[in-house]
Amino acid sequence: MRFLATAYLRLSYTDDHSAESDSITNQKKLVEDFVSAHPDIKLVAEKVDDGYSGILFDRPAFQEMMEDIKAGTTNCVIVKDLSRLGREYIETGRYLRQIFPAYGVRFISINDNIDTANEQVGDDLTIGLKNMINDAYCHDISVKTRSALQSKREKGDYVGACPIYGYRKDPENHNRLIIDEDAARTVRDIYRRKIDGASAKQIARELNWLGVLSPSQYKITRGLPHPTGGFADVPGAKWSAHTVLRILQDETYTGVLLQGKQETYNHKLKNLINKPAEEWVRTENAHEPIILRRDFELVQKILSLDTRTAPDGKEVYLFSGLLICGSCGGPMTRKTNTVNGKKYIYYYCPTGKKHGCPRPVMLREDVLTACVLSSLQAHIQNVIELDSLLDSMGEEQINRELVDGYRAQIHENEMQLDRLRHFKTALYESFISGLLTKRDYRDMKVDYSQQMEQLQSTIDNLRENIEKAQHNADARQRWMQHFKRFSTMTQLDRRATVALIQSIRVRGKKDLDITFRYQAEYDEQAQRLTLRREAV
Repeated sequence: MRFLATAYLRLSYTDDHSAESDSITNQKKLVEDFVSAHPDIKLVAEKVDDGYSGILFDRPAFQEMMEDIKAGTTNCVIVKDLSRLGREYIETGRYLRQIFPAYGVRFISINDNIDTANEQVGDDLTIGLKNMINDAYCHDISVKTRSALQSKREKGDYVGACPIYGYRKDPENHNRLIIDEDAARTVRDIYRRKIDGASAKQIARELNWLGVLSPSQYKITRGLPHPTGGFADVPGAKWSAHTVLRILQDETYTGVLLQGKQETYNHKLKNLINKPAEEWVRTENAHEPIILRRDFELVQKILSLDTRTAPDGKEVYLFSGLLICGSCGGPMTRKTNTVNGKKYIYYYCPTGKKHGCPRPVMLREDVLTACVLSSLQAHIQNVIELDSLLDSMGEEQINRELVDGYRAQIHENEMQLDRLRHFKTALYESFISGLLTKRDYRDMKVDYSQQMEQLQSTIDNLRENIEKAQHNADARQRWMQHFKRFSTMTQLDRRATVALIQSIRVRGKKDLDITFRYQAEYDEQAQRLTLRREAV
């Protein structure tokens, strides 16, 4: 009988690629030499799976071979050794004992001296043992690989295959991300548009109208690695609201690397499971940020407030998520009334008196906008004046004096701590020499230990105060600049409203209780200024 053979060749990513014996070229030559020595076998095809694990059998070349077997164009499979066919002993055994015999396929494993045409060579026990050894090897490789990847993640190395849109792998270090400037410009524009008040749906529409390639299409056209499906979730690989939201919510753009979010149950299953956030590996400042941290946090706040968009889906209402009824504490609702052809917009408490609101308020949007704009302008001016006054009173000198005072206290406490350590050491000598009873020794040791703990705690707190004082000026500049960049504002928009206001509590038509962002920092600086004036 003449056998029509297929040479099946496989090399996985976890195999030692430096080992010539495992290379595809070597496997191919080994099979060809074997066939040339067996005139009853004709080699009709070669199937190569390069870079595929032997645990699973959904490998493309292997499936092509099975189609040929079912079609009757091949009736013999030749491999270098059993591990090339597969490393999962149950499924490998099923192919050898059930599937191949059912199709009348002769199986040959050259290095294992297995040939199913010869019943005396390669018995079931030998094959079973070899399959179990191959399976155990694969498990061992899986454990080592997982451990190595986890170690890299904890060091802050990037171990993913496909960087997110806006980044690419550093050609000189594939475990580090660098900015892909062309895509990064689009990312920055998405964040800018969101801060300016556009909805995710509107941003997607604008990007499609401008002809901007979606993340998946962008990577394909530039030959960059990309996951199957990419970010796209609509036909034609267009931008969608879902795509935009994924970009707006990804902290990677701030320079943070979040890895280890998913894992498989074991090396034999492909299905991924999501891990809890506390088990993710987080690395700060792992790469250059595309988006400033303050802008990212502002966008997250906007997203949490954008509970409702305008009916046309183009933008979010000016005060959406910010208005609170000062009487019952419930959120206020926007309402439009048309009288004699003229449109009036109101905000009101939907709870109402019937449902428990003692004093519900209805407030026209134009009146509310004017009041909020006036309050914001006044607060921004207060911040600018406070900044100027602190500069004129030499805040740098104030911080220097504070730091010097803290350091003097630390020095004094450290001297006391050293004395207590000396006394505590001498206690044991006094106990051994009989100057102290065992009870006195124990009580004094406990007392000294407590005093030392208290002093160490005080020293730690003073050091924290020094660090806080040293960074105080920088922190002040950051939050004050947050307000000062709106100093020329003459018209209220969504961006300024969300960036500067925490909440607006409506107590009456002309009684608003506005909580500004960084209110605690403002109050702290104002108090420092007052204390400084009193001291002078």
